Amino acid sequence: MHINSNGKMQFASEEELKNRLEGGDLLETPDQMSEDYIRGLKRILTVSADTELMSAPAYFSASHHAPSINAYVSSMAIIQDELGHANIAYRLLEDLGFDKEELLYDRQPHEFKYPYAFDVPLDSWVELVCAHALYDRAGYTLLGDVYKHTTFAPWKRGLVKVDREENFHLRHGETWIRKICESDAGREEVQRAINWMFPMVMEWFGLPDDKKRHTEQLSYGLKGSSNDTLRQVWMSTGVPFCESVGLELPVHWNEAEEKYELDYPFPCEFDEKEKRWLMEDGEIGWDQVLKRWKRRGPKNVEYVEKIQRGHKELQKMMEVA
Repeated sequence: MHINSNGKMQFASEEELKNRLEGGDLLETPDQMSEDYIRGLKRILTVSADTELMSAPAYFSASHHAPSINAYVSSMAIIQDELGHANIAYRLLEDLGFDKEELLYDRQPHEFKYPYAFDVPLDSWVELVCAHALYDRAGYTLLGDVYKHTTFAPWKRGLVKVDREENFHLRHGETWIRKICESDAGREEVQRAINWMFPMVMEWFGLPDDKKRHTEQLSYGLKGSSNDTLRQVWMSTGVPFCESVGLELPVHWNEAEEKYELDYPFPCEFDEKEKRWLMEDGEIGWDQVLKRWKRRGPKNVEYVEKIQRGHKELQKMMEVA
């Protein structure tokens, strides 16, 4: 993308883009991309940036339940990592011509695009470490796929750091879960958290492949695997880990098809107040899930306000001055 003699942005044609991608070239600068490619890239980068950003207030609130100073320091280090990951994605968006300040501070809470899971509060240390083992595993799965397959070179380079740190986060969660599950009472508490958090992760990966609305992420090589494939990748490590410490998940291995299958209606309705999935009510339509995602969850406004508060206070001070 560059500015032509008429003062308008000029993009590469779809044919030029296709030739580059078929030749195995990675894209470096906007002028090598078509308008549709940039549109798709903005969508996936924004979701990635917002997800990393909004994990911070969610994890920070739960970190106050840390059982020791060392545990608290570890949780703060993870939050620092997540904010760094968010900055990488927002900075890449800025390089593509989008306003980073506007994305961070001018959007309304419901306009942020991140998994619904982070709108549901984590109310204990157990829930926090389960989030690291489950949610950060989802982040590791998604961004690991992007790291291996993306055609956008700057993101591939940036994800070298992210990939390693997300792996540390999920290992941190696993270590704590193993420790807590050494007692029957501890395992029961972890099981209660897993009961509502595991289905949340299955939603994390988005619509089933046959209902996917935006296909440019795969066709342009922005990522390499479909939503359903990524769900299976998550379960390939997440399920064995949970079973190894005596936890039960509503899923089984289908030997004939060599894949995991869910043992509950997917998707189903979620009771935000009770933090419980209404599996007994049966399957619902994905249109109902999309409505829930769009209206956001109970902590959306509070968490976005925490992110934006300092900037708003600074603006007020500058107006007075």
